[in-house]
Amino acid sequence: MLRKIVSDTRNVSIIHYWHGNFIIYNKFLLMFKRKFSYSFLFASSLFVLSGCGGNSGSQSKNPADNSSAADTSMAATVLPKPDWGSDIRPEMLEVINKLSSYGALPLESLSATEARKQPTPTTAVMALLKEKNITIPASQVDTMSRLIPVTGGAVAARIYTPKSGNGPFPVIVYYHGGGWVIADLNTYDASARGLAEQVGAIVVSVHYRQGPEHLFPTAHQDAFAAYQWTLKNAASLKGDPAKIAVVGESAGGNLAANVSIQARDKKTMLPLYQALIYPVANNDMNSESYIKYAQAKPLNKPMMGWFVKNYLGDTLKSSDPRISLVKANLKGLPPTTIIAAEIDPLLTEGKLLAERLQEAGIAVNYKRYDGVTHEFFGMALFVPEAKDAQGVVAADLKKAFHL
Repeated sequence: MLRKIVSDTRNVSIIHYWHGNFIIYNKFLLMFKRKFSYSFLFASSLFVLSGCGGNSGSQSKNPADNSSAADTSMAATVLPKPDWGSDIRPEMLEVINKLSSYGALPLESLSATEARKQPTPTTAVMALLKEKNITIPASQVDTMSRLIPVTGGAVAARIYTPKSGNGPFPVIVYYHGGGWVIADLNTYDASARGLAEQVGAIVVSVHYRQGPEHLFPTAHQDAFAAYQWTLKNAASLKGDPAKIAVVGESAGGNLAANVSIQARDKKTMLPLYQALIYPVANNDMNSESYIKYAQAKPLNKPMMGWFVKNYLGDTLKSSDPRISLVKANLKGLPPTTIIAAEIDPLLTEGKLLAERLQEAGIAVNYKRYDGVTHEFFGMALFVPEAKDAQGVVAADLKKAFHL
């Protein structure tokens, strides 16, 4: 029987799962699931893998790359869900599976330079869109690049301007994620572009200098310098300098909140609104969500420790209120939307930040999305929850801008 199974593997679809730790053969599963127990199927799959000389770090050519969307969906339904995400949504699981199929080494085992070259959730989503023949809608915005001067250098920015309308448009200053160490404007293009299109606003998507080359608080200083630059240059960009908000994801959410805090403290114009997407907001790596989702993907506890090491240098600095926002003075900040992902080590601190803001008298719209992971927000073309989350943020911003 096993000899027959091995001979048939040339015709099956192979799906790599969790960094190649095991492989499930879909057609084999569909053929025999009524006759044999799942434990036998799993053992047989491991036998076939070992017989083929499988390596957990290798990347095999996937015969399913040209399969139909229906076939891929069928495959996703028979894949076991990870221990850390028993209620993960099907689309989210497909993204995680695709990301894992690249066989990348754990981020925390790499140098920052090496880590910046690794595939990202964006890589996985773009591949899935191509495989499933999902058309990316024509862009409703024009883009241009700018260099923004900061102390000791300059940072890149990408400016998204609506194609329709003459302005002046409201302005959103957007800060991407990546633990203050990895990722860039391209990685988070979908988030910035989506906000520009849905709000009808100019989005100034800001890069910042990253650790370990540029340690804390460099990124925080760059973020505020970019906000000040936007205030001064909004009119020349066809923007309304009286209607400016800040938005950020993950580490970028932390930066956005810090921009509001600095604007308040330095008596600069306060953003009209801030939207913080699963922000870094505390330094407690023994919180409920850190424990429950310690091994989650694409963000886990070891990765967060690696980010802290590379940006802060000294882990004791993580108690600084610029990092641990729940310890900061939050009074007088703008109304806030916080988007949370259930399957995320940062879930607990995001909720705690919402509570601290409310205690400080700030109006907060806290929205948690179950079944999705960190980084889901920019996946609106593939993950339904992301589309909804972008809509929530866009609606709150439009209300703040009186649109």
